[in-house]
Amino acid sequence: QVQLVESGGGLVQPGGSLRLSCTASENAFAFNGMGWYRQAPGKQRELVASITSIVLGGATDYTDSVKGRFTISRDNAKKMVYLQMNSLKLEDTGVYYCNRVNDPWPWGQGTQVTVSS
Repeated sequence: QVQLVESGGGLVQPGGSLRLSCTASENAFAFNGMGWYRQAPGKQRELVASITSIVLGGATDYTDSVKGRFTISRDNAKKMVYLQMNSLKLEDTGVYYCNRVNDPWPWGQGTQVTVSS
């Protein structure tokens, strides 16, 4: 089965930046739309950023709360997807996961992002 491994989280002050990385074991990675999801404490997991497959040109989309601050990108040759997070806010705290946008694969362990002063 597909394995997803997220990394790059940590503790950062408000206004700081982090870059998350995710590697996937799926050989057809390039043909899948990918997303970064966030699960804040006590809340459901939500999709915050997505990027389409190579077929659809790698178009990106963001939830309103992160637009202009987060950037999703992918390296299909390395089977990796990234999330550059700038101007972090307290409400960005949560566990971040990557996964396929449609019909998610088994979830990885996620990476914890804590924004705190």
